[in-house]
Amino acid sequence: MSSAQESAPPAERQRDAARTRAEILAVATREFARDGYAGARVDKIAALTRTTKRMIYYYFGGKEQLFTAVLEAAYSEIRQLEGELDVEHLDPVAATRRLVELTFDHHEAHPDFIRLVSIENIHEAEHIIGSEKLSRLGSPAAGVLQSILKSGREAGLFHADVDAIDVHAVISSFCFFRVSNRHTFGALFGRDLVAPDSRDHYRNMLADMIIAYLTAPSTPRGPVTVTP
Repeated sequence: MSSAQESAPPAERQRDAARTRAEILAVATREFARDGYAGARVDKIAALTRTTKRMIYYYFGGKEQLFTAVLEAAYSEIRQLEGELDVEHLDPVAATRRLVELTFDHHEAHPDFIRLVSIENIHEAEHIIGSEKLSRLGSPAAGVLQSILKSGREAGLFHADVDAIDVHAVISSFCFFRVSNRHTFGALFGRDLVAPDSRDHYRNMLADMIIAYLTAPSTPRGPVTVTP
């Protein structure tokens, strides 16, 4: 910490520290998302934030802890949005559509989040597993979905054979794929999944598919037959 910071009043030092930490996190998010965990360099992050490597270690402890803090910030943002989602006044179908739209909009607006999650999957979620903060965050979306599904079943709109985590996985999968695979998908099929003129189409399509699944009559599941 600099001598100027040390001589400033405590409240001002706290504000300066919070600003510095936030700036480091913002730049580190971009660098890790672009270059991956292995490729990102703390020296470069320090230079881009006009601070020092020593200061980054002071705030975060090291490169691994900095990457974990970046993941914690990224996941905290989407979890906060999920937790603040107010669908109690909506019927189950409209509430489902609203949850789909929130996930769709967030993933589209945060491509760095998609890249960070992809990178963490390459590392087999080792940083997430080691983070107490992320283990406490849980997934408000699953809780919201459970409440929506319960209301839908009680109203006779949704069939009973539905798991909230399964539905969450389907929603997240499409939203994630649309951003993460846009380049390879475009190269193979000649279609840009994130083109502005197709946004409403995919947003509505996903919501329609989820609602169709939830409202379809439940069918008995017989034994799986494997054909030689």
